[in-house]
Amino acid sequence: MSPLAKGTSVAEGFEKTKQNMPEKLNNLPEMKPFRRKLRRQMTAAEVALWVMIKNKQLDGERFLRQYSVSHYVLDFYCPKHKLAIELDGAGHFTDEGQKYDKDRTDYLNSAGVRVLRFENFEVFQYPMRTLDEIRKYLR
Repeated sequence: MSPLAKGTSVAEGFEKTKQNMPEKLNNLPEMKPFRRKLRRQMTAAEVALWVMIKNKQLDGERFLRQYSVSHYVLDFYCPKHKLAIELDGAGHFTDEGQKYDKDRTDYLNSAGVRVLRFENFEVFQYPMRTLDEIRKYLR
């Protein structure tokens, strides 16, 4: 069932959603301690990808780690392209995890953020393919 009121188009619903969003969505001050904690406790896959994309190593593009949009903390974010990169481990493959990821992606998309997902093993087994896939979204 659609969350839109009867007779409301998707475009109208999106505009209403945008109007109801707070002006400042990114890196809310109340999220700072949580973002710091996540930076200190990065997964092995997050560390591996960060080593490949930090300091503008990937086509000169700037990526941030553990960046928040509203109450969601993104693994990595490229502000210039409004691109979130999420690495998915075992917790993402449960029914609950998949629903949470879908709701989160829908929200981020409504805020103008594109979401690109990789499974953790892809970063380790196919690092160049992972970077090539990210590059596709930087054009």
